[in-house]
Parts: sequence; C-alpha cells; structure tokens
Amino acid sequence: MKRIHYLSGLVLALFIALHLFNHLASVYGAETHIALMDQLRRAYRNPFVETALLAAVAVQIISGISLVRCRKGALQGFYDRLQVRTGLYLAFFLLIHVAAVLIGRYVMELDTNFYFGVAGLNTFPINLFFIPYYALAILSFFGHMAAIHFQKMKGKILGLTVEQQSRSILIVGIIVTLVIFYGLTDRFSGVELPKAYFILIGR
Repeated sequence: MKRIHYLSGLVLALFIALHLFNHLASVYGAETHIALMDQLRRAYRNPFVETALLAAVAVQIISGISLVRCRKGALQGFYDRLQVRTGLYLAFFLLIHVAAVLIGRYVMELDTNFYFGVAGLNTFPINLFFIPYYALAILSFFGHMAAIHFQKMKGKILGLTVEQQSRSILIVGIIVTLVIFYGLTDRFSGVELPKAYFILIGR
C-alpha cells in the first residue's frame, strides 16, 4: 500500500509542480497565465494522461486514508504529524477541486482557465472561504513534501542538515503561496471576471 501511495504521489507531485508553475506565471498577467496553460495542456489534456491523473488522485486519496486508518501508535514528532495532517487536507482538497473542475468543464461548459480558478479568490465574501482553502492546499503540498523529505533524506546538502532542508522546503512553500496569490489577485488589486464566469460567483 505504501509503495502504491508513493508512486501515485510522484505522478501527482509532477503535475502539481507544473500547475503551481503555471500559477506563478500569473504575476505577469492573466494572458501570460492562459498562454502558458494552453502550452501545458498540449501535454496533459488528452484521454490517456487525464485518465492517469484521475486514477492517481483516486489511488492517492484511498491509499492515504487507508494508511492513516491502519497506522499503529501515536504520531512521533513534528514531521510525522505534518505528513498525516497535510495528507488528509490534500485528500479533501483534491476531491473537491477535481470535482469542481469536471463540473465546470462538462456541466457548465466553461474553459477552466485562469478566470475559473480566480473567481472565488477575487469576490467578497466568498473569498473568505477560498483564500484559506487554496492557501492551505499549496502549503499542505509543500508541507507534505517537507515531511517526506525529512523521512527519506539521510545526509547533508550544501551543508544543511536534513531538518534544515525540510524547513527550507516549508519556507519556499510560504513564499510560493504569497507570490501565487499576488498574481491571482492582479497584485492584490482584484481581477475583473469576464461575464461568462459570473455564474461562479452567483451573478
């Protein structure tokens, strides 16, 4: 079970890393974000890759929850607790997020691009939910990576101990989260949505 969870996690981690890189491009504006997404979609928006990604999400959620339920003994240390808690949040987020994207794409017939993703972030009062919802997802991704790194890594890198390396991953996660929010909110000034996306905010 651990092996399956680990392998499906690698597949998802690669896709999520590309997805976050795409979001980082938003600091240069919505058009840049959309243009990069169009390029990335050439790689992943096909039946084979999308099926593999959806399967990886399902396997990751089911195996992750099973591993937590079968776990024996108390959680040991900060990174042990971090791995479990971030894993559970990621399972929750992936379930909701994937469902929302599929509904947006196939039921609402929207292009699930930049504007689909930022609608909730730029509309009060629903952004009071979506800001922590997305922020915790990004932070949980980096937190989960930091916890796994702490478990797997054995030696120093550039003079940094394993714990310092894991802390560095957490710090990078915080910085990436702030930069992404800076871009997805048009430098914290707010994004004006095209009319096609008004349905997402109840207009």
